[in-house]
Amino acid sequence: MSQDQCAIHTPVLQDEVLEWMQPRPGGLYVDGTLGLGGHALAVLEKSAPTGRLIGFEWDEDAAGKAADRLAGYSERVHVVRASYADLVSELGKMGVRGIDGLVADLGVSSLQLDQADRGFSFRTESALDMRMDRRGPVTAASLVARLSEEQLADVFYHYGEEWQARRIARFLVQARQEQPIDTTARLAAIVAEAIPRKYHPQKVHVATKVFQALRIAVNGELDNLTRLLATAPEVLNKGARICIITFHSLEDRIVKQVFQQNAAYKVLCKRPIASLPAEIERNPRARSAKLRVAERV
Repeated sequence: MSQDQCAIHTPVLQDEVLEWMQPRPGGLYVDGTLGLGGHALAVLEKSAPTGRLIGFEWDEDAAGKAADRLAGYSERVHVVRASYADLVSELGKMGVRGIDGLVADLGVSSLQLDQADRGFSFRTESALDMRMDRRGPVTAASLVARLSEEQLADVFYHYGEEWQARRIARFLVQARQEQPIDTTARLAAIVAEAIPRKYHPQKVHVATKVFQALRIAVNGELDNLTRLLATAPEVLNKGARICIITFHSLEDRIVKQVFQQNAAYKVLCKRPIASLPAEIERNPRARSAKLRVAERV
């Protein structure tokens, strides 16, 4: 793995995750969002020489790069090409009945955003894809093409918290009757036209919330998170800790509520843990990160 590839993945709240998860030699841990292996590498080093880690990653490119990066720990690490939503079933296939800690960083990595052909970003023109796992049948373009105006508005409002959701949906339905909306540039342009200029945000692209909403819908991200949190206690050993890093209020709200309402969890920090100013200066992506931690009781 090249230095450039390593540089684009800076794991957020790494020190905090290690402090709360407390990985130790002999333990078995899961990184539910392996990405390029940043958190996994830290856990493996902290639990040396005998700690083991299973990494879940449904993005083929990321899984391959992470495997290369962690090759030096080959006897202590195993990469699973699957979503963390399938945690229990995948561990069952491996004969694993209990783990000593779990971390999941729910942010989209720079690897995905910077790959033009993935369709995650409006910064470059590409096919409107947005699939984390390209084996999946649903793309952002297919959703934009087949959902009704009301359904599109619901996606933008509920998953993107976009206040102009109905107006954007109306513009998209009108535009797709003339020409398919199958590129990131065309989608971004229609959204920019739909939202009155006075409502364009100053610091972020006007289509940011729409792109977020479609990405969440395509990949079933909120459903997957809910499923992970509901099933994880089945494999978390007593005293094992689960650390979830979120980047927007929809995810954080789900984590907060499940940790509070599920009797299998004991909340260890009432308020989410945020990045320190020094980390934000090094990695601006950390600004919106929130870490919540619970323990299996």
